[in-house]
Amino acid sequence: MAWWHIVLVVIVSYMCGNISVARIIGNSKKTDVTKLGSGNPGTTNILRNFGFKLGLLNLVLDMLKGVIPTLVASLIFNQTPEIKILATYIAGVSAIVGHIYPVVYKFKGGKGIASMLGVFFVANFWWTLAVVAIAAISWLCFKYGSVASFLCVTLLTVVEGLKVKGHLGATALSHPYNLIVSLLLFAIFGLTWFAHRKNIQRLLVGRESKVDLLKSTKKKMKKNEI
Repeated sequence: MAWWHIVLVVIVSYMCGNISVARIIGNSKKTDVTKLGSGNPGTTNILRNFGFKLGLLNLVLDMLKGVIPTLVASLIFNQTPEIKILATYIAGVSAIVGHIYPVVYKFKGGKGIASMLGVFFVANFWWTLAVVAIAAISWLCFKYGSVASFLCVTLLTVVEGLKVKGHLGATALSHPYNLIVSLLLFAIFGLTWFAHRKNIQRLLVGRESKVDLLKSTKKKMKKNEI
């Protein structure tokens, strides 16, 4: 990849991440989602305030913010396996940064989990699907969306790190691409955990809000019946 290729991937992916689906949904309801619930423009806050269907819509569209730039970059820059993996994660990290720190919203965005899932769905679909299932079970059991998020990002970065190492056929960090991709994966891990720092504080003191997925779904169904 030429340097200007990297710059182009970064800019386009970052701007894709800037699209705030939660704010768009909030505006459609004539309200500011950043002034509701936790104030976070993300899936959990949409789910809590507007119900299951809009929460699911928000999740899917935020995931597409990670899927589209990552998939396009991996298809265009596929000259070698190393370049393809590198392009995938450069685009992925840029999209996640755009979601968490969107310049169009004065760098006040969401927490990056849905966009992160989109990136990993492109990189490793079946493992990501399995991890999402595990996280969903955790959410159903413990009712903490943040804990489910931590499970997703931690398991996926570890799995992808091991996969990349094996795929490139290099010992730990000895291959240049291995080192760069490992750093990009660590950036995804660090960014998403840092974005959840307030959730971590609330979990530690027992003040983290719970969201019951089943009750949210039932409430929405009852409203529709009425």
